[in-house]
Amino acid sequence: MASITKPPPYDPELWEVLKNIPQGTPLSLETLQAERVASNAEHAPENVLTDPAISHRETEFPGLDGVDLVVSILEATDSTSTNRPGIYYIHGGGFFFETRLTWIKPCFEWIKQCDAVLVTVEYRLAPEHPDPTPLLDCFAGLQWFHKNAFQLGVNPDQIMLAGFSAGGALAAGVALMCRDRIDGVKTCALCLIAPMLDDRATTVSTSQFLSEGAFTGETNSIAWRWYLQQRKDESTGCYAVPARQDTFSGLPDTRIDVGSAEIFRDECVAFAGKIWEADGGCELHVWRGAWHGFDVSVPDAKVTKAALATRLGWIKRVLGVEG
Repeated sequence: MASITKPPPYDPELWEVLKNIPQGTPLSLETLQAERVASNAEHAPENVLTDPAISHRETEFPGLDGVDLVVSILEATDSTSTNRPGIYYIHGGGFFFETRLTWIKPCFEWIKQCDAVLVTVEYRLAPEHPDPTPLLDCFAGLQWFHKNAFQLGVNPDQIMLAGFSAGGALAAGVALMCRDRIDGVKTCALCLIAPMLDDRATTVSTSQFLSEGAFTGETNSIAWRWYLQQRKDESTGCYAVPARQDTFSGLPDTRIDVGSAEIFRDECVAFAGKIWEADGGCELHVWRGAWHGFDVSVPDAKVTKAALATRLGWIKRVLGVEG
């Protein structure tokens, strides 16, 4: 691991929130179920699906191994278009908790501003379902979305792939799989929000935030261990750890957001650099003083408003939405 240096300062508005977040019980297999129950209650449908301008329905489809998976389909209540852009969103949660509706409220503005249809899959979680199951579930969900695009009123050539945190790792992995596999879906863009990209934990930012922050290096290490399990030593070049890929050419137009005061900062910067080295297109935003998940946790902060506005502007551009 990189030697420890003093971390960059937090944004003052964000620090006022972060300093009051309780540290909680250290993560372990013994505490995992309680973590899941608490998170699932907080992000239950009745607490999340409160915007009357957004309609929601769900359906099931068979995954690649034949197990039924659930997807949520969200769209503007008053939409009448039959040729809308699509957004395939993958939730975060360290691969081990949270659901398809967790922290999805910021995506409602994407749906309304772009008249888009958003699909999000309930992928199976580690450690009960380690790699490759979560990744293959997400890949299958994108295939389902693309196959059913016309029935959903979506242009199949205008689907953006997006993910937050661990969902960003899965989204990047799915994008790489789609590039390489004959049955892969060609997406028009890739939006990665504070993505987990590298299990090796050798960066300066990992050492700076090893035991502090909204998502610590200690939790990150547990998350990767639960996710990779026996594949840990085989992860070089696999889709589970996007940063370990050998080549980064052929990815769709990409945007990466990350805070300067979080563990994923340096791996996100490195990932963007690898895309540029491969002659790819990537827009990178490192938000000064921002910690992991700031944009969903502190919506009224100035830096959050700036991040959400620039992200929405980029999404509108890549989806071909005017205005």
